[in-house]
Order: sequence, then structure tokens, then C-alpha cells
Amino acid sequence: MPTRPVENLAKRKPTGGRRVPYRGRRAYEADNYPIETTLGNDEIIKKRARGGNVKLAVKKISCANVLDPSTKKVKKVKILKVIKNFANRDYERRGVITKGTIIETELGMARVKSRPGQDGVVNAILVK
Repeated sequence: MPTRPVENLAKRKPTGGRRVPYRGRRAYEADNYPIETTLGNDEIIKKRARGGNVKLAVKKISCANVLDPSTKKVKKVKILKVIKNFANRDYERRGVITKGTIIETELGMARVKSRPGQDGVVNAILVK
């Protein structure tokens, strides 16, 4: 008997009876919870990706690589706080960093251009 039912195989019948899944979950159906990147001492984890590849995910981060568009220079600067997260208002409240998040750094406000939960790094561009 499979331990975790496959998504649409475990629904109930129109009569209300329980439908037992006829098989377990395939490897391509397995899903992981998203890694929600927050501020803190650097903590990077490795995730197994499709084809046995490895993805790096940032769990906690203190610095970001910030590009200054006027000088075209990239600097590693400290992240002070999360200002705005357009992906999710709850993330904004909890200080979760995702792609598109506006963060406050020592150089000023910057927009995150990388996907920390999948790329393993926080890259950002200064915004005026």
C-alpha cells in the first residue's frame, strides 16, 4: 500500500466513497517544499534535481551581489532588511527573499534578480 497518495488518484468517488490509489508516487511526481530565503548567518543547502543534478538553495543569507548600473560595478554588500516582496504579502511580512523582492542594502535599495531558492545566490540591481 503506498504511503503517500498520488494527487488525482486519491480523490473520493461521486458517491462519497474513498478511492484507493493503485500505485505510489513516481520520481517525477515527487515535489519538495520551496526554500524560503531569509536574513541570517549564511546557510546553503543542496537539493537533488532532475537527472541526479544538484541545485544549491539559500536558506539564510546576509550579503548580496549588487550591481550599480551607473558604474557597472558589482559589490558584495550586507542586506539590511526586506522592503517589499511582490510575490507574496506574507513573505514581505516574514522577510522572505524571492526574485523581484526589493531589499535595503548598505548601498541603497536593490531589486533581486536571481532565484535564491534555486540558484544558491542573491544577485540584485540598485534601484533609484
